[in-house]
Amino acid sequence: MPDRPHTPLLDQVTRPADLKRFSDAQLTQLASELRAETVSAVSVTGGHLGAGLGVVELTVALHAVFDTPRDKVIWDVGHQCYPHKILTERRDRIRTLRAKDGLSGFTKRSESPYDPFGAAHSSTSISAALGFAVARDLGGVTPEGLGDAIAVIGDGSMSAGMAFEAMNNAGHLKKRLIVILNDNEMSIAPPTGALSTYLSRLYTEAPFHELKAAAKGAVSLLPEPFREGAKRAKEMLKGMAVGGTLFEELGFSYIGPIDGHDLSQLLPVLRTIKARATGPILLHVLTKKGKGYAPAERARDRGHATAKFDVVTGKQHKAPSNAPSYTSVFGKALVDQAARDDKIVAVTAAMPDGTGLNLFAERYPSRCFDVGIAEQHGVTFSAALAAGGMKPFCAMYSTFLQRGYDQVVHDVAIQRLPVRFAIDRAGLVGADGATHAGSFDIAYMANLPGMVVMAAADEAELVHMVATAAAHDDGPIAFRYPRGEGVGVEMPEQGEVLEIGKGRMIQQGARVAILSFGTRLAEVQKAAEALAAKGITPTIADARFAKPLDRDLILQLAHDHEALITIEEGAVGGFGSHVAQLLSDEGVFDHGLKFRSMVLPDTFIDQSSPEDMYTTAAMNAPQIEAKVLEVLGVAKIGEKRA
Repeated sequence: MPDRPHTPLLDQVTRPADLKRFSDAQLTQLASELRAETVSAVSVTGGHLGAGLGVVELTVALHAVFDTPRDKVIWDVGHQCYPHKILTERRDRIRTLRAKDGLSGFTKRSESPYDPFGAAHSSTSISAALGFAVARDLGGVTPEGLGDAIAVIGDGSMSAGMAFEAMNNAGHLKKRLIVILNDNEMSIAPPTGALSTYLSRLYTEAPFHELKAAAKGAVSLLPEPFREGAKRAKEMLKGMAVGGTLFEELGFSYIGPIDGHDLSQLLPVLRTIKARATGPILLHVLTKKGKGYAPAERARDRGHATAKFDVVTGKQHKAPSNAPSYTSVFGKALVDQAARDDKIVAVTAAMPDGTGLNLFAERYPSRCFDVGIAEQHGVTFSAALAAGGMKPFCAMYSTFLQRGYDQVVHDVAIQRLPVRFAIDRAGLVGADGATHAGSFDIAYMANLPGMVVMAAADEAELVHMVATAAAHDDGPIAFRYPRGEGVGVEMPEQGEVLEIGKGRMIQQGARVAILSFGTRLAEVQKAAEALAAKGITPTIADARFAKPLDRDLILQLAHDHEALITIEEGAVGGFGSHVAQLLSDEGVFDHGLKFRSMVLPDTFIDQSSPEDMYTTAAMNAPQIEAKVLEVLGVAKIGEKRA
């Protein structure tokens, strides 16, 4: 195709083994072609651009030196895996990234043997690599064989406790294991914390090292005659030219930092490591997120996530919005509350922009805390802020809050501390697929004693729920809202404090009542319009609260209708299960109520558009209409006539 880049060397590569035919100079050209192909592909699909561009040379070097898929390369998070996918027999499908039935935007075991471990959350790669290394040494068997285990982890991901837990264990076990610290001074947001400062110091206090100097950090790799001199040099240079003291104390031989965009440095170092490593090695490489594509390099997030875009200008093709996003509505509503209450503080885990807290941070920098990729710490930190008399809003994606669940239980719920959980990306999220879906938070939050759980039906309701959470001091409270734009309702001047545990009636009808929790309400109303044409007018109510339930509303709906249907954007065990428990406890089923609960199916739904994913989940207006007809027996009557 005419708009595709010219890639004569890349065209000769169908699998990583083909790279071994190329000279080092050709590998440098190949890297340039791979970068162009990555930019071209992501311009068509959208996706995570900057992270992949930052590891193009590293990807080429790893596949040229090691023997994948026998050697296991584990990309932490997986945002940066697009160049890896192009080199590993998937170039012909790279323009299906993140689309229905296409390639995942992350590594995925079921997709390719070159993806030995799936990831889309950060900081798991070292644990996984250590598992492969131990399995190898204990005689484990995989179809591709078990060779070296190489974890590639970013400096942002290295800030998470799990990475240090894995390194501590690896240093103790002393297995041959390779960790590549991909240090680009950038996770999704600029990195925070002492580790980031430490890494900066490692390379600002000393010049870049050539291979010989770098190898002084890993004396055992050198031939015998050089070791004594290297040991003396190492002692002399300790804390100066060769850093890595922290990593060496954890039991790793440290090499670096070296230039991660210079194959003349990367290739010989990786070859030396492959030939000589015995125990755990940490190779510290410096890279630049978005490298080689000017619009990404200029972007504040270095082109982390992007819509489809024009390759020449970098301009993104985003459809004009008719309504504000839920995330921005939350951010503005929280700023509004904080203007009236100086005790309100905000906590996020490396996602200030993604959670809308960038607005809060600009206005109230001393009251906004980005704790890095550390959800467990973020939750307990919020708990103690509450215990200290502040009003913390802990803003995390549903899928990431799962990582701090033990702390939600032990540090927040048991102590009845008034932490306000703002749960973004609730329900199905589209192109990121199952790993980022917010499927489980209703169930895992609503089963905790004393936890209040709300879901906004639209963007105006979200404003009210922010106000409600700000005013709630009697224990923890959570409110959930989806990714994407609101439904275009009129926005209130300011949020109203809702009565805890009270829902609202939307429309009165007969025979069947639909009790909605969250943003399926718009689809319920569409279904009701279609049903009206068939002479059926359902009653519609918005529950607002999964905990505590509006007992009076639910029992009244059950009493006044022959059928009751609940609907929620969450897995089984959530809102509908709590409603069923109430109805069961009250003996309502003894009197013949027909009850149905519409929840996400018991499967992980692969990436597609959100609308298509909800069709798969049978939760859009046509499926809601069909459920009403089925529960009333109308569909069966029609079938009999036919």
